[in-house]
Amino acid sequence: MAMKPEIPTPLKSHSPQLLVLDVDGVLTDNSLMINSDGSEVKQFHVPDGAGIRWLLEEGIAVAWISGRESAATEHRARELGVEQVHTGIRDKSTCLQQIIDQLGIEADNTVYVGDDLIDLAPMALVGVSVAVANAQPTVLEQADVVTSRPGGAGAVREVCEWILAARGLWQERFHGAVTGERP
Repeated sequence: MAMKPEIPTPLKSHSPQLLVLDVDGVLTDNSLMINSDGSEVKQFHVPDGAGIRWLLEEGIAVAWISGRESAATEHRARELGVEQVHTGIRDKSTCLQQIIDQLGIEADNTVYVGDDLIDLAPMALVGVSVAVANAQPTVLEQADVVTSRPGGAGAVREVCEWILAARGLWQERFHGAVTGERP
């Protein structure tokens, strides 16, 4: 039976309409495998992808901002239906502001998830900043919320569940799974 996630206090006072994710260290475990031909391999956590799809299906926007250019990242985003994918970005806060402006979503209704120092500036721009459990110490200190799961191993799924619950969509989407009732 699926339990309703406990909503962290900072999310209770916001109405998340946009989830922005760093990639390496958040959607992945920060590992890179580079083959002798220069191609790279990244490992993504399947339940994180399910959470992202749930948000998209509920009309909650999702964007990825990565400091690294990566064909693997772009492929995974397309697979999940994430249209806002920005790779090779050094100034993540400017990119984030452009996404917010383009989508017409208030920064206060935006959640950003990061793990490293490059994520601090965009984290300061949003309503709720989240650090994955294995983030750098300074990021953990600055975040409004810290996940219980590490990056690349369920942290994104955890945040997606919080957002669904905060928006009142968890019960609606998973009522039968939560209560054990059949539709």
